[in-house]
Amino acid sequence: MTVIHANRRWLMTMFAGVCLVGAAVGMAQRGPATALPQAANARELSSVFRDVAATVLPGMVSIETRGKSVKVTREFGFPFDENSPFNDLFKNNPQFRDLFKNRPELEQKFRTPRGKGSGFVIDAAGIIMTNSHVVRNAEEVKVRLQDGREFLATDVKSDPLSDVAIIRIDAPQDLQAVPLGNSDLMEIGDWVLAVGSPFGLDMTVTHGIISAKGRGPEINKREGYLQTDAAINPGNSGGPLVNLNGEVIAINTAISTHTGGSNGVGFAIPMKMANWVAQQLIDKGEVKRAYLGISIQPASNDLAKKFGVPVGQGVIIGQIFPQSPAAEADLQPGDVILALNGEAVHDPPNLQGIAERLTVGKSYKMTILRDGRRKTISVRMREMPKKFSLKQVPQPIRNAPDKPDKSEDSYEDLGIEIQQLTPELAKRLGDNDATGVVISAVKPNGPAHAAELRVGTIIKKVGKKDVNSPKEFREAMKNESLQDGILLFVRRGEKGTGFVVIQSSQ
Repeated sequence: MTVIHANRRWLMTMFAGVCLVGAAVGMAQRGPATALPQAANARELSSVFRDVAATVLPGMVSIETRGKSVKVTREFGFPFDENSPFNDLFKNNPQFRDLFKNRPELEQKFRTPRGKGSGFVIDAAGIIMTNSHVVRNAEEVKVRLQDGREFLATDVKSDPLSDVAIIRIDAPQDLQAVPLGNSDLMEIGDWVLAVGSPFGLDMTVTHGIISAKGRGPEINKREGYLQTDAAINPGNSGGPLVNLNGEVIAINTAISTHTGGSNGVGFAIPMKMANWVAQQLIDKGEVKRAYLGISIQPASNDLAKKFGVPVGQGVIIGQIFPQSPAAEADLQPGDVILALNGEAVHDPPNLQGIAERLTVGKSYKMTILRDGRRKTISVRMREMPKKFSLKQVPQPIRNAPDKPDKSEDSYEDLGIEIQQLTPELAKRLGDNDATGVVISAVKPNGPAHAAELRVGTIIKKVGKKDVNSPKEFREAMKNESLQDGILLFVRRGEKGTGFVVIQSSQ
């Protein structure tokens, strides 16, 4: 937070006043003719905003939800419920409880969760798009149109992974759908309007620009948000973010805030993803995704140098899941995926978005970089298993490795000690193939610690060389330079396997 002291504020005010007077004098000297074109431009932009609002507002809806009633009981007529700050203070005091022991058990009551959000009509037949979190766990969903008419939803289908939901109502004949646009055509700096019901204020319009693309603030499992500084507040969720053609290019979803209000950092689901999800919910009632069966990581600056790719181009395979499309296509850890089905790959969310929209059962061309050489392979896509995630892989027991005598090697320059990985220790650490050496100690603030290597991390390769013993690790390290950066292939608990570069900070 920036604090401006009173005397500084006075100086700034005086300075602003001088500037305004100077500007006014300048305009007077130039005459009205030079000011009119600027005013005309402002009026033209205002007219565009007005036309966009007129296009979108008829298809806007406000959403109110009612959840399942939950019974709240105050034990023995005790006057404070479990959420009261006085509950813990008095509940174990016998004298205080005796005061209320004769109160009737009528302290029971029911609490009904309620929520509000926004949405927009995408089909005049009565289909409305909103966020999944707006209608989550709702027993009743009420939709209010711009003119005040209200309808109860007859069907609700949602996809929590993408946070997109579809609502159906018995549509009146004059229901108007909002035009849908192409989110891929939006660029940073483009004007947008956000429409919704912030704080229950129906049909509110705010404006701003696209601030960034492809954001992944870890709100949902499927991201790639458009970021905007158009004011988004509680209640805007599910409403449209529209371009200057009056077309929806994203669904307003979340804000980054410390106060609960808009800080000018809002996130919206691009229509490319939202429309694909919506069509599946409409046609099938659920979303079926294709998958590759790999864990991947971005080509960060250090890794890009080691793999010979430009920063931000391609993703690096860290792990291949058994019996997956990737395994059948003979993909390998260390392969860099550059393109899939003709689309360039830039980062993990980008690849995930491309892959899961492909047709299950169909084969697609993939361009990879393996050992510095480009290669094209064919991958046959399959449907993603239910609840597929890295958590399917056995996870390590969170204990430090045992330290058997005479089997440790210390590397002061790296800031680690390593030891032989035995089958028993590998099992404890959740590593099925039991290959590599294990870190038994990490020096605080050393290069290994800076690379997020910890006790229990398994090192499987140094550069391109497999290391299955302290001796092999020592031999592999002879040709490596900490100054230039050492590429390691490691397993780090719940993160699975992947690559890191350990480098001297000097």
